Amino acid sequence: MNAKPFVNQTFVNETKKSLRAVPCMAAAGVASWAAVSVLVDRQTSIEFLFGMLGPLAAVTATWLVAEWAFKHHPEQSTSLLGAAFFLKLIFFPGYIAAMLLLLHLRPLPFVGSFTGYFISLYFMEALFLRRLFGEH
Repeated sequence: MNAKPFVNQTFVNETKKSLRAVPCMAAAGVASWAAVSVLVDRQTSIEFLFGMLGPLAAVTATWLVAEWAFKHHPEQSTSLLGAAFFLKLIFFPGYIAAMLLLLHLRPLPFVGSFTGYFISLYFMEALFLRRLFGEH
C-alpha cells in the first residue's frame, strides 16, 4: 500500500525556491554592513546599520506581498504592489525622520548608507521579481 506523502513535494520545492529572495537580500545587506563596520568607528557603523534596516524591511515586506499575491491572486499583483508603493511613501519619510530626530543619527553617514542600500536592495528585489513573474 502506497501512502501519500504528508506534504506535496512540488509545493515544498517551490516554497524553498521562492523563499531564497529574502535571505539573499538580508545576507547581502548584513555582509556589506559587517564589511563596512570593520573600517569605520562604532557610531558610523550604527548609522550604516540603520541605513540598511529600513530599506531591507521594505524590500522584505514587498517581496512577501508580491510573492503571495502572484501565487494566490495573480490578477491582483499589480494593485497590491501599487498599494505597497503608497505605504512606502508614508513609511520612508517617517523612518528617516525617526532615525534623525529620535535616535540623533548623523545625517551624512545615515542618509548615504540609506541611499546606497535603497538602490542596491531594490535592484536585487527587481531581479527576483523578474524571475518570479517570468516563471509563469
